[in-house]
Amino acid sequence: MNDETAIRRLIATWLEATREGDVDRLLTLMTPDVVFLVAGQPPMHGRDGFAAGLRAILATHRIESDSTVDEVEVRGDMAWCRTTLEVRVVPLADGGQGMRRAGHTLSILRRNDSGVWQLARDANMLAPVA
Repeated sequence: MNDETAIRRLIATWLEATREGDVDRLLTLMTPDVVFLVAGQPPMHGRDGFAAGLRAILATHRIESDSTVDEVEVRGDMAWCRTTLEVRVVPLADGGQGMRRAGHTLSILRRNDSGVWQLARDANMLAPVA
């Protein structure tokens, strides 16, 4: 499988694991030193911070996402990709508050020592959708 295909598969796996609420599977898709950038919030460093935040959300909500990969560029063991993303956070209980956000992401990926691509940095520029 070529690198671009592997990266596109990683993104598809990410969406699937998120939809299934499989936090442990998501953690395998990112580097230990991963950094997430979200507008209006401080950077989130490492797998543990990501896992804690996602598990808190999944206790009361499910997450549905749709993504279109707009661009993938590979340079050796580093790559970046740009996507268009829509995320819906749906309450598990009736009457709960949901959220819908959409926009663009820019992600940096690294090939690990086993030759597997992992997310290393992610800039998420999603905005609320009415």
